[in-house]
Amino acid sequence: MRRWARLVLLCLLCGFCSLLYAFSQLSGSLEEREGGVETRRATAAFMQPGQRARKSAGSVGLGERRLSSRFKEFSVSNWNPYWMLPSDVCGMNYFWEAAFRYSINIKPTEKMHLAVVACGERLEETVTMLKSAIIFSVKYLHFHIFAEDQLHKNFKDILDSWPFTEKFKYTLYPITFPSENAIEWKKLFKPCSSQRLFLPLILKDVDSLLYVDTDILFLRPVDDIWDFLRDFNSTQIAAMAPEHEEPRIGWYNRFARHPYYGKTGINSGVMLMNMTRIRRKYFKNDMTTAQLRWGELLMPLLKKYKLNITWGDQDLLNIMFFYNPDSLFTFPCQWNYRPDHCIYGSNCQEAEEEGISILHGNRGVYHDDKQPVFRAIYEALRNHSFGDDLVHSLLHPLEQELQKTAHTYCGKIHQIFTKQLTESIRNHYATGSKGR
Repeated sequence: MRRWARLVLLCLLCGFCSLLYAFSQLSGSLEEREGGVETRRATAAFMQPGQRARKSAGSVGLGERRLSSRFKEFSVSNWNPYWMLPSDVCGMNYFWEAAFRYSINIKPTEKMHLAVVACGERLEETVTMLKSAIIFSVKYLHFHIFAEDQLHKNFKDILDSWPFTEKFKYTLYPITFPSENAIEWKKLFKPCSSQRLFLPLILKDVDSLLYVDTDILFLRPVDDIWDFLRDFNSTQIAAMAPEHEEPRIGWYNRFARHPYYGKTGINSGVMLMNMTRIRRKYFKNDMTTAQLRWGELLMPLLKKYKLNITWGDQDLLNIMFFYNPDSLFTFPCQWNYRPDHCIYGSNCQEAEEEGISILHGNRGVYHDDKQPVFRAIYEALRNHSFGDDLVHSLLHPLEQELQKTAHTYCGKIHQIFTKQLTESIRNHYATGSKGR
């Protein structure tokens, strides 16, 4: 019996050593995975020969180099269910190790993907939007920036100079359309705006994505709109806000010469997408009895309706979701607040109650004096520097500027423009964030 007892004790000791070693390797791998900066080669389904997605020079960090050198010696691979400890390590057979590994549920850190398309004179607007996204957001951000070639160096120089690169990364892409119809797509509505239609086909490895126009400003964490993905039911693939709240001033219900979603249409300036579902879905349409996938549907839609659409790709999205209404989740107007919500009197009840979450300065209101409230907020965020005190350098000066706009309809309700911003700043400091 003593011999058997010693054998059992020896087995227990070896098993314990094996567990300790595996614990140390797993914890080390997780620490370095979080500390490193993930790299991903930009994939573009319709790229012309010679075009390549540009990556920031600083996107491969020290953590990744440490990770690769460490993995030369030993790795706990998520794709090999039968890994074994090295022969010189105290351990038993692969059964113990595999059983141990599967008993631990490891959840990777969630990453938010944000895409924007910038052409022409949109560099400053885009940079200001990206800055507003970084200031309050909690989760790691990956920016997918589609821009004309001449803007790439400017983006790289600016973004590489920003601190807190552990909070975000970016990938630069060329403007890319299907080669046989590239000119037609590029000229649709505004230069490059229809690029957003091809994001599910280009970013094939991205599961979910938030697309925004360049004239968007985040007044609360991106995390909050990202959470709407959890509210999607089993049929919903995207989320947008209505084009209008008040039908009497609506555009689609008064002037559109094509089908549109709901009572007043939808605005595509802020578009949250489950791109995996988009790529898998077959869409109903009015061109054939057969249901078509996203990539198969775009060109036939354009050919049929190009003489009847005014707002380009947004009109095409309205047509798509008119025939597939169960596929769209609509979020309240406070998540895509535009001048139309206040220039004729306030008509966004959710913003009145909770404040504005995302500001959309369409029609160039950031750059003229027609809507000074919108311009004041844009200039405050544009001039803000990372590390400045958010209360005394951003919020208080902005509140003073907004008080000067009371002669306008939007200015009369200027409190709703800073309500969420104030809350975001309070939460920012309450959670102990530093420097942003």
